[in-house]
Amino acid sequence: MSLKLLFPAIFLALAPFGPLPAESPNGKPVADKAEDVHPLVVGDQVPDGTLRNLAGKKVDFLELIRSKPSVVIFYRGSWCPYCNLQMEQLVKLEPRLLALGYQILAVSPDKPENLNQSLEKHQLNYTLLSDSKLDLARSFGLAYQVDPQTVEKMKSFHVDLEAASGEKHNWLPVPAAYVVDTKGLIHFSYFNSDIKVRVEPDRLYEAAVNALKLSK
Repeated sequence: MSLKLLFPAIFLALAPFGPLPAESPNGKPVADKAEDVHPLVVGDQVPDGTLRNLAGKKVDFLELIRSKPSVVIFYRGSWCPYCNLQMEQLVKLEPRLLALGYQILAVSPDKPENLNQSLEKHQLNYTLLSDSKLDLARSFGLAYQVDPQTVEKMKSFHVDLEAASGEKHNWLPVPAAYVVDTKGLIHFSYFNSDIKVRVEPDRLYEAAVNALKLSK
């Protein structure tokens, strides 16, 4: 199985996908479906947010961003085969990004216990972070509601979203990739409602190189 590649990459996304999504109880938007998300794009500032690390401890997202240039990846979870393929690609890409001074921050709805499973399965070195309530994904405009029929169909494939996140919302993020400088400015963004399509690694690397040039 291989990821489909999209050329050119849809990373500027000047036009939103669909109608403005409804707000969740805390005021952060959750789209009715993946095609209706309104993600942050190039030129936007990343929001603050609290995530959890592998040990379940709270981590301030902006503190991580300010520490060094970042490639931020939003993925659906360790249960997603297309996400797992992307994570394996990132393992190969990571040395090149580290040489540029970048860190990779991979964010998913998985609870910390499931992050550890991904770490062991793929022998990852980059940072995995839990956004089980999708607070950060909602702030990025990536969150959408999985409809009840899809939730039940996923269970038939032994995928339980509530068990994976530890939450009852049945929300997921649209898979996305961002290149962000230490001031929180987005230099590159990629998202696609087709879960089989992810940004090409070489395109992501090129964007990271260009972002460093613009940040000087």
